[in-house]
Amino acid sequence: MLALRLTRGSHPLVLVRRLLLAAASAGVGFLLLCTLGYASGHPAHASSSVLRLLWCAVPLAATVQLAVAVARTDPSTRPRPGLFAAGVGPARLGALAAVSTAVSTTLGSVVALLFFLHLRGDLTGLPFDGGAAEFLGAGAPLPLAAALTLLALVPLVSAAASGLALRTRPSAPSGAPEAEERLAPAPAPTGLPWGVALTAVGLAVEAYASRGSAGNALPLPGKLDSTPASVLVGWTLTAIGLAMAGPGLTYLCGKLIQAVRPGAVRLLAGRVLMGEARRIGRPLGVVCAVLSGVIAASVLYTGEPRPFGPLTALGAVLVLGCTTATLLTSALEARQARIRTTEAVLRLGAPPAALRAATALRAGVLLAVFAPLTWVVAELAALPLSG
Repeated sequence: MLALRLTRGSHPLVLVRRLLLAAASAGVGFLLLCTLGYASGHPAHASSSVLRLLWCAVPLAATVQLAVAVARTDPSTRPRPGLFAAGVGPARLGALAAVSTAVSTTLGSVVALLFFLHLRGDLTGLPFDGGAAEFLGAGAPLPLAAALTLLALVPLVSAAASGLALRTRPSAPSGAPEAEERLAPAPAPTGLPWGVALTAVGLAVEAYASRGSAGNALPLPGKLDSTPASVLVGWTLTAIGLAMAGPGLTYLCGKLIQAVRPGAVRLLAGRVLMGEARRIGRPLGVVCAVLSGVIAASVLYTGEPRPFGPLTALGAVLVLGCTTATLLTSALEARQARIRTTEAVLRLGAPPAALRAATALRAGVLLAVFAPLTWVVAELAALPLSG
């Protein structure tokens, strides 16, 4: 009941983020149901069905990441003295975030089920009844228990991840600024070496999986017959490695800005970037991994008449949209965390133009570092797969 009351009184931007989460949940639920429909209609192609289900794990992970970011920026789950006085501590805030996330994602799963049944022809009375009946395996009965299990996957995982993320979030004492708001340099993240190592291992696994393959070694879902599972494993390791390396690279970008006698703007930009390295570095690494995958796919399928099937297009839109929305939401969270620092700098007499210049400098340095990294990883990933 508390979660519903807080949702009704939320800012419109908060409601938009929750609707985006519901839309992402609907997309993932539809992909999972399409995989189930394919498996029901093609019982002899069990290996293809399993690989389709493995590919669904990529948009599922992106949706869960978005759910955690939305929960962290939700004002109703922020620690406040009034809630603490009412007995709502970190544990109950985590439960509140889990309930809010579950409501949004369950709404998306219901929409996915209705849309899937409509396209199969099981629900009538609307345009395009049964428009994709053959594609969705309408000739075979749909296992109800399996469908409900797959639809419950996104709400359960997203709610658990959101609740855990907020339950373990450090809370500052009342009236004290958070650690990210202070201008003492933040400690350096420690995941950069492991991230580089995992990225190298992932690229090596992709290269090993492409050995001896004739032509393209990466047929995507919708054209799926012989996709090596090791290629998906290699890309996953590469993505995890870039996500682990992202905070360390962001921290190094902050140090790079302050190198060689920095002025006030460079010093402010560098210190803020070092303090936000853990918060925005991981989403930056994930976006880097996704964009490198898109670039590699565009290199592999250049010149083909229909390189991607409809499910591949939907999955790509989901992954790109969720990771981009997560990055923007994390940037908003970082901005909220440094509100007191910004106010203090303005009280000291700093012009607003200096703050805007510091923001532009941070964005430019991050783009100058992560854009070439994305291109290099994409080229290294596409080279062995193209044969």
